[in-house]
Amino acid sequence: MQALSIAAVAVVVGIASAAGVVGFHLWDAAATIQDNAVDIGNDGDPALPPGLGEIEGGVNVLLVGTDSCEGQDLALFPRCGIDDDGGERNDVTMLVHISDAPRRVTVVSIPRDTFVPIAECQDADGNTAGGGTDRINSSYMYGGLPCTVRTVEELTGEDIQFAAAIRWTGVINLSDAVGGVDVCVQGDISDRHTGLALSAGTHTLQGQQALQFLRIRHGIGDGSDLGRISNQQQFMSSLVRKLKGDAVFGDAGKLLNFANVAMTQVREKQLVLDKQLANPTRMAQIAMALKDVPFEDIVFVQYPAAYSGSGLVPISSAADALFAALRENRPLQLTGDASGGFGVEVTGEVPDTAAPDPAATAPAPTATEGSEALPSDTAVELPSSIPGQNASQVTCTVPQK
Repeated sequence: MQALSIAAVAVVVGIASAAGVVGFHLWDAAATIQDNAVDIGNDGDPALPPGLGEIEGGVNVLLVGTDSCEGQDLALFPRCGIDDDGGERNDVTMLVHISDAPRRVTVVSIPRDTFVPIAECQDADGNTAGGGTDRINSSYMYGGLPCTVRTVEELTGEDIQFAAAIRWTGVINLSDAVGGVDVCVQGDISDRHTGLALSAGTHTLQGQQALQFLRIRHGIGDGSDLGRISNQQQFMSSLVRKLKGDAVFGDAGKLLNFANVAMTQVREKQLVLDKQLANPTRMAQIAMALKDVPFEDIVFVQYPAAYSGSGLVPISSAADALFAALRENRPLQLTGDASGGFGVEVTGEVPDTAAPDPAATAPAPTATEGSEALPSDTAVELPSSIPGQNASQVTCTVPQK
């Protein structure tokens, strides 16, 4: 079944999390989300400080979108149960890396058909599952969110502290709460698989239409999942600009509305959080760490992979360069085009007028292993096999030729 976007999960973890600062006392939210939380095996439960503030240090949050038909409106998804084998898969897998000071955010989308080693996991009945090599989107089917977390940790070498998963109806309801996101298409597109039809130009999408845009791959780019990832990154980049432009983090009424919608998705099992993320205070701390990150330091990239005779396989050397740069907290400079030719083109740039003065927060020079001392704000040029964009770049979807 087609992938859904994780953009709405980012809304939950970022926007609704920030709502914890002003409004979680209005609900029995902590009990609600803990009752539906899962254990991903992260170590301990660090004590929370008595007051609210940014989460200390850097964190990794895994966000996945699944293809389950459970709880879905069959009028909206008539092919539910027809195209699948009954398993729930992580058709969207995104690792959100939030660095320590200076704060930077990198969202790494892992193509769903990438063949990777799947971690050994326990299924719902307590039996050993997984192991071997398979498409990464099978990891959720083998052992739920904990299995996907372990698989991504082994693939990237990163420790994942928090994780969340969302289903289709959750995406629809949360995009409605956002009030619409502007997207651009260079020519008319029509896709019978998702039901989306858009004319050339800019459109404000929400609800079912937003989900269709996030799922579409037929009719755009090269028709592949890589093009769909680029399309999703256009949506998320526009979403970031909208939220900052509307000053959402400073509007208590909007935050309360988002939080209410998010908690409804948890109760209706359209949103799942891990036990540590399912804490309103901690969620708020993560959101507060994001609020001042400039557009240029919010970067969306595709995990490097290429098609071979056996399918889509990782490009290990490029992945190593990406994650080394993240561990050193270096700015990222993309060297390829916005999507590697897969779906979107850059059409403009939006300056972040609300960004802090970088000179006021510039860190002291640091040294990296095997190199001369360099300032930590020296950008790392990523291999051209890692396409993507930052939040300051305006992109437009290219119809399939």
